[in-house]
Amino acid sequence: MTAILHTEPAPELPVESAADATAPRRPSLSPSRAADFKTCPLLYRFRTIDRLPERKSLAAVRGTLVHSVLERLYDLPPAGRTVAAAQELIEPAWAELRDEPGIAELFATAQDEGAETDANAPESVDAWLASAGKLVEKYFTLEDPTRIQPDGREQLVEVTLPDGLLLRGFVDRLDVAPNGALRVVDYKTGSMPREAFEAKALFQMKFYALVLWRTRGVVAAQLKLIYLGDGDTLTYAPDEAELLRFERTLQAIWAAIGRAVATGDFRPNKTRLCGWCDHQAVCPEWGGTPPPFPAEAAAAAGWQTVLPVVERA
Repeated sequence: MTAILHTEPAPELPVESAADATAPRRPSLSPSRAADFKTCPLLYRFRTIDRLPERKSLAAVRGTLVHSVLERLYDLPPAGRTVAAAQELIEPAWAELRDEPGIAELFATAQDEGAETDANAPESVDAWLASAGKLVEKYFTLEDPTRIQPDGREQLVEVTLPDGLLLRGFVDRLDVAPNGALRVVDYKTGSMPREAFEAKALFQMKFYALVLWRTRGVVAAQLKLIYLGDGDTLTYAPDEAELLRFERTLQAIWAAIGRAVATGDFRPNKTRLCGWCDHQAVCPEWGGTPPPFPAEAAAAAGWQTVLPVVERA
């Protein structure tokens, strides 16, 4: 088994650096892509293999901004980690984010049409930034950052399992106690899910716990989800047997993905989440026709496929 644990801060992009995005890389599984396949295999294909563009959302961009602020907060000395200092970090974080493609258009739509079509849409950038500031302020009611010294923030963790499956993902924050106990922390800008959906919320955290166990040999003492939307937290303590079962679950998901890639057969799965999907126009469940399976792109990414790869002239 090979294991790699990167302790440097993550690059600006949430999963891949700009260089990684263009460099050849063997297929890997992340928490979000595993969740995509479980939700809808065709969505997995569109995002991972076709790489179809998707619209940004105000909520997602706000989440990126808040995550950036909370990451930078821990660059400050402990005594300086105050609400006021955190609020001052919003503007420089926003200055780096606002020039990304699609964000200016997003705010133009929100201001021109939001008030008429969505009562919850912000009326201005200032109002939107204020909403982000409230989420940052809420954080201080849930943890005391002056008493925390993270071992890692926005940290890439990855491991190759014995069967060759590469798991990789980014942990918002990793805390290590003096006795070596691990706490994995993830910030959410929404509200805590109902009890029936807790297992889905913890899927991502168990993924991180598995990778850390396989790399450090330590089962995380606590998985902690911090919900800034309603000021609540969800904590969970996994055990080794559970992580072994979870590992087998990921291997089964990966085997199913491999079969789908080999044949190009990614089935759609219509759920209530379809209302938020950007790909309805090319989804059979909505009367659309998917583009031809990009066997060439799949092969270039390291997948084995029985479909013909068309050579470019």
